[in-house]
Amino acid sequence: QVQLVESGGGLVQPGGSLRLSCAASGILLSINNIYWYRQAPGSERELVATITSGGSIIYEDSVKGRFTISRDNAKNTVYLQMNSLKPEDTAVYYCKAWNFRINMNYWGKGTLVTVSS
Repeated sequence: QVQLVESGGGLVQPGGSLRLSCAASGILLSINNIYWYRQAPGSERELVATITSGGSIIYEDSVKGRFTISRDNAKNTVYLQMNSLKPEDTAVYYCKAWNFRINMNYWGKGTLVTVSS
């Protein structure tokens, strides 16, 4: 059974930092494409960052230069380092693993990030 568990969310002041983790079981994150999404209240879920099985990384424009996605294969965990946080970054953050071999998506339950003074 595949499980993705996000952690690391919380309340942070504008300009602060958080590091989100996506820990997996039942699936090897290193050989699948991994995505961080976020969903703000009243908004659609949007893609924030991608790391492919080959190591390619893509960011949504609003987070470029502030967020960093990375992967620790030994821990089977993907991270999202978020710096210079803004109130508009407030959202529930989800990780998704896409097994492109069988075209199957797996989602975590999300972790809430609140950026407020």
